[in-house]
Amino acid sequence: MQPITTFIFDLDGTLVDSVPDLASALNNALNDVGMATFGESTIRNWVGNGAKVLVERGLSGNTDANTQQSKSISNELIDHTFQRFLYHYDLNVCRASTLYPHVYDTLSSLSRKGYTLALVTNKPKKFIAPIVEAFKVESFFSLFIGGDSLKEKKPSPLPLNHVCKTLNVKANECVMVGDSKNDILAAHAASIRSVGLTYGYNYGEDIRAHNPNWVFDDFSGIASIIS
Repeated sequence: MQPITTFIFDLDGTLVDSVPDLASALNNALNDVGMATFGESTIRNWVGNGAKVLVERGLSGNTDANTQQSKSISNELIDHTFQRFLYHYDLNVCRASTLYPHVYDTLSSLSRKGYTLALVTNKPKKFIAPIVEAFKVESFFSLFIGGDSLKEKKPSPLPLNHVCKTLNVKANECVMVGDSKNDILAAHAASIRSVGLTYGYNYGEDIRAHNPNWVFDDFSGIASIIS
């Protein structure tokens, strides 16, 4: 099997628990347009498909953004609420978010050992820098890809293919590390090995159902695949 040279990481639910700030921004946006707000535990189950889908779920009050109730919401309302969400999130992008245990030490160790690290998230790219800078992990990464950086986002393989092309690495040298099925499905489609983390945002599903190559309950488990 080809040795690993490159790790590609998801952000929300993998490196950072960002739900407190996402929930606050969503509820402020929903307040702005006169819609009902929700508890953080409910919103936690809506995170993972990008900011606009999160807003659609908030407007419909439903995890499935493709439900008939969601489809009945006007595009104008979705777009306006989405802009309000971006406004509020921009003000508090990393106020209550936290780095998951052992993330900093593991990233630092991988970097010191010469592995190339990239970050691929469905979050809009403008929000990546404030988060990685707040937690002092920006220097570990060679490339950042947001959900609006390319024409498609995870579970499309396009962002992962783009990482391989930009960093001049082969797919079989890479490992995608994420907490949701979107990460694992993107990895499968790009012929990249994957790590599934059990603690993040996966809509209540067991990450094992999507057949990642490795599954860990703690971020530090990643060290075991290169030892």
